[in-house]
Amino acid sequence: MSDIIDGRAMARALSERTAQAVAMLKAEGIDPTLAVVLVGGDPASDIYVRRKISECRKVGMGSIERRMAADCGEQALLDMIDTLNADPAVHGILVQLPLPPGIDAGRVLDRIAPAKDVDGFHPVNVGRLSTGSQGLVPCTPLGIMMLLDSVIDDYRGLNVVVIGKSNIVGKPVAMLLLEREATVTVTHIETRNLPDIARAADVIVAAAGAPHLVRGYWVKPGAVIIDVGITRVVDHDGASRIVGDCATHELDHAKAVTPVPGGVGPMTIACLLSNTVLAAQRSMA
Repeated sequence: MSDIIDGRAMARALSERTAQAVAMLKAEGIDPTLAVVLVGGDPASDIYVRRKISECRKVGMGSIERRMAADCGEQALLDMIDTLNADPAVHGILVQLPLPPGIDAGRVLDRIAPAKDVDGFHPVNVGRLSTGSQGLVPCTPLGIMMLLDSVIDDYRGLNVVVIGKSNIVGKPVAMLLLEREATVTVTHIETRNLPDIARAADVIVAAAGAPHLVRGYWVKPGAVIIDVGITRVVDHDGASRIVGDCATHELDHAKAVTPVPGGVGPMTIACLLSNTVLAAQRSMA
């Protein structure tokens, strides 16, 4: 029976450390503050924003919520980001994605000051990640590494297969693993002989967004599985449920597995708050 890597418990522990760091900063006259910008009325985005604001309050962190109409226009959004960039009381800026049609998400994310880019998406932070220097690391890959650290002591020489090549998860987590001296193969759902490649892995990070892509026969005994996927599926009886990229019920022979939900997801928000504190600490230098 594989061990379950409890992302909820690890996220709570990280948030407790973040709350302690927030209290220390406040004692020095710094109130760590995250600004969240939401454009339009997408229901899912609204839920995500409310949750992030709620988590800020739980750790004692300040938050600013800026809501803009879907037809606000790209320039108005850029102007809003410029205002937040110039505000010394704001330490982290997050623009909730997706953005409405007609707004260039790349241009918007590039406008955020790298020092306040707590999502870690700005090209400057991406470049710092690729060179192993001091940038802000994207939240989901950062959380993945913390989850892996709970079951792996030494990455040197481990064969890691990353399934998914996104700029948000696949590529940055591959770079983080390379920094730990793992041997990393980045694949995707179009990769030929993917099951054979996965079967050779000591660690699989599944981030393809394909429900139950990774089956039991893809996984060798003793492998560690990080399931980043999150997809809502509807069963024959009409009931819906959330599933990951891995068929977890087939993975009893793995060493450890992250559940969906309750694995990577909680760590992402906890790392967002941690990044905001880090940005506030660096603003004092």
